[in-house]
This record gives sequence, structure tokens and C-alpha cells, in this order.
Amino acid sequence: MTTTTADAPAARDRRTFMLNMGPQHPAMHGVVRLMLELEGERIVDVDCEIGYLHRAFEKHAESETWNNVVPWTDRLNYVSPLINNVGYALAVERLAGIEVPERGQYIRVIACEISRVTDHLTCVGASAMELGAFTVFLYMIKAREYLYQLVDQLTGARITTAFTRVGGVKGDLPPDFAEKFAVVAAQVREAVSESDRLLTRNRIFMDRVDGTGVLSKEDALAFGVTGPFLRSSGVPYDVRRAHPYLIYDRFDFEIPVGTTGDNFDRYLCRMAEIEQSLRIIEQALKQIPEGPHSLSAAEMKYAYEFEDMGKRGDTALLQKYSAKVDKTLEGMGKDTFGVVRAPDRWATLPPKEQTYGNIEGLMNHFELVMWSWGIKIPPSEGYFAVEGGNGELGFHIVSDGSDGPYRVRCRPPCLYIMAALPHLLRGSMIADVIPTFGSVNMIAGELDR
Repeated sequence: MTTTTADAPAARDRRTFMLNMGPQHPAMHGVVRLMLELEGERIVDVDCEIGYLHRAFEKHAESETWNNVVPWTDRLNYVSPLINNVGYALAVERLAGIEVPERGQYIRVIACEISRVTDHLTCVGASAMELGAFTVFLYMIKAREYLYQLVDQLTGARITTAFTRVGGVKGDLPPDFAEKFAVVAAQVREAVSESDRLLTRNRIFMDRVDGTGVLSKEDALAFGVTGPFLRSSGVPYDVRRAHPYLIYDRFDFEIPVGTTGDNFDRYLCRMAEIEQSLRIIEQALKQIPEGPHSLSAAEMKYAYEFEDMGKRGDTALLQKYSAKVDKTLEGMGKDTFGVVRAPDRWATLPPKEQTYGNIEGLMNHFELVMWSWGIKIPPSEGYFAVEGGNGELGFHIVSDGSDGPYRVRCRPPCLYIMAALPHLLRGSMIADVIPTFGSVNMIAGELDR
């Protein structure tokens, strides 16, 4: 492309050319297209095109019952799905006027902070790999694997967790969860420490991230940027502190804040936030109120045994047994009803013992999962936000009184960072796209919700 004016001499003509970066590019963290206008290796202008991975989350949500939306939230930021689960459930509970039991709130905080750590480990590790630090990537992903194993024990899945329910969570903590987390926390801290020694004073790494991708405090606020990207610019805004939800106001944690708003500050903020999340989890595990665990070792019977006892008329004996279920249903027995889930029978599923053991429990369960029955929330609307891995993750939900949402609107935090990306890249070198885009931590499922 040649840009000239009628009055400009030929010697002052500027020659630029266009370069497509994406939508299929190993450094794009998903499918997104950057159209770069280059003058040599310097970026003159950028056009950012999204929408290549449209998940139709909002329309899917409007065709589901209230609880059936939860699995779709996993697919937003699939690197930290538990935060999505909790954010959506809190928005629905605000409309329904449901208060989650205290132990259930603690479990939600623990789940969210584990997800936040996995998110930051992935972002820092992948960004470092793209700059040549493959060892750091291996350290970070190894630490993430330990956390994924904990998530698997807690929820029954590693990534697509669907852990929350309207009114609480699926089940209680496993009996030895605190002890296992203490071991994993030490392993994560070791990986972060090793990565810090490899990167933070590394000349090659510093040359790529120090002073590149600078976003001023004023511009960050103007674009609506939140999360580590905003905090690196010097704004100490964190939804957990600014608008406390669940029981975050009971914990002692710091909000890491940068000064220059460059790629290096964003790296430092995420590294520091990993430690703060680990601190929150450790405090939560110490403070969590006592309650029964999800499974009892004694007096367990399978569902078909409950059924046979009922047919024989041995209903009096049913009260002394607990239901033995597969891993996906663990923690949904009578020991956790009212402990990690609100004891509101119009909104939360009955204990499995009642579903298997008496007609009233079976009918209660049936009505809650049947289309056009289920949870009924009075006509209303509201917005609720939580602190996601990339910033403020919000859900605006409208109820028309039916068994599912009339409208669900998601505020994905990385959308606003992507809107600011052309501003960040103009005037920089083409090599700066890699560290700058890596610091955005764009998750396509969240962006193209």
C-alpha cells in the first residue's frame, strides 16, 4: 500500500504493507485476527477482528433451565471455569433471594481461588514459552496439573466442572482436601519461585517485556479494562475488595499493583496474585465451619438397594443408611443438605437418600429437573459481578417468572482489553505483538461468548 497526497513530494511518500496475524497463529491464544499495517517492522495501525469462535452462550442460556446453564458457563473462560460457575450462580441467587450456607460459601471461595491460580499459571507459562522460555512453561503447567488433580477430586472433572448449583455447590470438600492442598501449595510456590529466578532478571525476557505494551492509567479506565491489566497501570481495583461478595471480607490479602502498565508489570502482578490466592485458600481452609464430609465410610447402600428396601416396606431402615453414588454425584447426600446447599426445596435438589427412598423426595427431584417446572424466580432483573482471572466477570440476568432465564448477558473481562489492543500496538515493533498479546490472556470462549 502506498499513501501519498497531492502536495507531498515523491521522496516523502510512505510505503506500508498489510500483514494478517491469525486467525490461526500459534501465538494468538485461540482464534482472533490481527490485521497489521506495517512500515518496515514498525506497526502503523492495527485492526482487531473477533468472532471466529462464537459459542452462543447467551442464546444457549435463554433456552435452558436455571441450573442447566451452569455447564455452559464452563465454556466461557475454560482456564478458570469455577469462577464462571460461581459468578452465574450468585447472579441467579440474588434474583431468587437465596442465601447459601456458610460452608458452601467457603467452598466456593476455595474453588474460585484455585481456578485463579490455574489461570495465572497458564497465562505466564504460555507467554514465557512464546518468548523462548520453554522451561518456565513446563514448570507452570506441571504446577497447574497438581491443581487440576485437586479440582478433579473436588468436582469430578478437571476443566468442565459444572460445580455450582443455584443455592450452593454440588458437594462438600473431600475428607483430606486440606492436607492435599498443603502439599500442592508448596509445589506451586516452588514452581513460581523457580520461574521467577529464570525470568524476572533475565536479560532476554526483560528486553521483550520491559517498556513494551504500555497502557496508561487514564487509557485503561477509558477502555473499561479491569483485572491484572488495570492493576498493572496503578489502579487498585479488585471486585473482591471493592464490592465484597461471598465471604471475601473475612480474609487478609493484598491487591498487587504496578506502576508503568507495561508487559513486565502485568507479569509481576500475576505472579504476585498467585501467592495472594494461595493465602486466601489457606485462610479459608482454617476458617471453614465444621460440617460433615461428602461421604461417610459406614452404612452406605446403592440406589437399587434403597429401591428394594422401599418395595419390601422397610422404609424405617432407610433413615440409617447413606446413598452410595458414582463420582459425579458425590456430596449430594443427606449429610450435605443445608450445609453446602441452601435447604430450599423449591430451588435445590433433595438428598439422594430421599430421591431413592420415598415418593415425596422422588417427586421433588422430578419437578426440579423437569422442563417448565423447576425453579421459578419472580419477574425481575439484576447484575452481579465477580473477580475473574482477567478482571470483572459480570452477569446481567432477566427473569420473566418461568423456569429459565429470559435473557442472560455476560460481561467478559478480556473483551475490553482486546478493544484496547490496537491502541497498545500502534507505534511498536511487530515482535512486540507476542509479549503484549500474551499479557492480554485472551480466552476465545470468553471473548466470543
